[in-house]
Amino acid sequence: MRPWAQIKETHAGVVILIGDHAFKLKKPVDLGFLNFTTREARRAVCHEEVELNRRLAPDVYEGVADVLGPDGEVCEHLVVMRRMPEERRLAAVIRSGKPVEEHLRQIARMVASMHGRSRHGPQIDQQGGREALRSRWTASFDQVRALPDAILDTEVVREIERLTLRFLDGREPLFAARVDEGRIVDGHGDLLTEDIFCLDDGPRILDCLEFDERLRFLDGLDDAAFLAMDLERLGAPRLAEVFLHWYTEFTDDHAPPSLWHHYVAYRAFVRAKVACLRQSQGDSDAVGEARQLAELTLRHLQAGAITLILVGGPPGTGKSTIAAALADRLGYTLLSSDRIRKELAGIAPEQPASAPFGEGIYGQEYTERTYNELLSRAERLLHHGEPVILDASWIDAEHRTAAESIAQRTSSDRVALRCTALPQVTAERLATRTDGISDADQEIAAVMAARMAPWPDAIEIDTSAPWDQAFERALAAIRASSATVPWRFRRPQLEPG
Repeated sequence: MRPWAQIKETHAGVVILIGDHAFKLKKPVDLGFLNFTTREARRAVCHEEVELNRRLAPDVYEGVADVLGPDGEVCEHLVVMRRMPEERRLAAVIRSGKPVEEHLRQIARMVASMHGRSRHGPQIDQQGGREALRSRWTASFDQVRALPDAILDTEVVREIERLTLRFLDGREPLFAARVDEGRIVDGHGDLLTEDIFCLDDGPRILDCLEFDERLRFLDGLDDAAFLAMDLERLGAPRLAEVFLHWYTEFTDDHAPPSLWHHYVAYRAFVRAKVACLRQSQGDSDAVGEARQLAELTLRHLQAGAITLILVGGPPGTGKSTIAAALADRLGYTLLSSDRIRKELAGIAPEQPASAPFGEGIYGQEYTERTYNELLSRAERLLHHGEPVILDASWIDAEHRTAAESIAQRTSSDRVALRCTALPQVTAERLATRTDGISDADQEIAAVMAARMAPWPDAIEIDTSAPWDQAFERALAAIRASSATVPWRFRRPQLEPG
């Protein structure tokens, strides 16, 4: 049986629970990102809270009550709500081990429906753009650094900031496309498992962000990622992934996984900042939470870093097999020079086009056109947040230099893998190959191997070794500078064109 009366406190308010009702009082505080120091400001935000939260819980928010002082004058304002059962909080249900999948599906549908009904306009779109997001990140960094007690490790915060700005620097076309697609909405802004209640007649989603509408104007993906972050924080990464899949299904959103990771990271750091503020107000339990959330932030930023992977080597060295297997495992887009070459020539990929080295569609002019198109497509994908694997011989150093320039322009990490194999192994592969796109034979392979410019920064992958060993070495090279997150939002990757 629940207590008849309780008082709960947050960094910005006090909740008084009496019987079947809850009364919310705003603290007269100025925390930088909110300012409730005047009664008029508190009155306005109370009315705003009721109106906004009725979008998702109309039967919970009853209205605003005026509090009278001894002289009969209004001295304060309270949000009046129907009291929700504590044991039905989504966080409590998850901790109890009870099934919540159906609740999460309904929550995803409710959030998607709210986003679908959202108003739109230039003022809202502006807050969902790249520069607004950058400003919010920067403000959070400044607020954390300004606190008198350094709770978060300085190096961790510095690395979070570096990865954040690197992602934003190279993704302007991605964020512009999100605005053009109408993905910026007037959302909830604060989706947390503690504020969602799983009732028998459906979920109730409470406590949207009401004190600054600019923080509620955001990408719908950003809004949903907040709840995914909180699910993962509770130790339920599978539920986080399931929820995101349902949200994208209901909104028909095909955003790249890197954007999911970025928004989850952003939401984790926002909560880390809030935990730091709570600690500064005397909550000692907030220290561990802040550090846990900072680590979660860093993991997702690392996982969402954009990578350009070059997989090269002469014919018969297994480069195409390695590249395809990596693309399948990682969910990255695979672009093949052999396929693009024949596409430019107007012939089907499987149609033979054999010619001596340097002749036909393998002449210098076609080769330059092929690499230019290969790199052009890669640059577009990288700008839009899609990691890319480029399968080509990469014999000429000039082409590798061009790829490095693209990685720099798109603020992407570059990994180079050079496939090799024993001569007798490549000879056998080329002699017995019966399918595939490449037209190279043993003679052409020998010429290409002889002409291959030194590639000192490439990691050698010896495919003469057992397949599992070669593949794992290639995978380890890619993952060397990345963190592993408990879940990975993946969808099929198709080569454009």
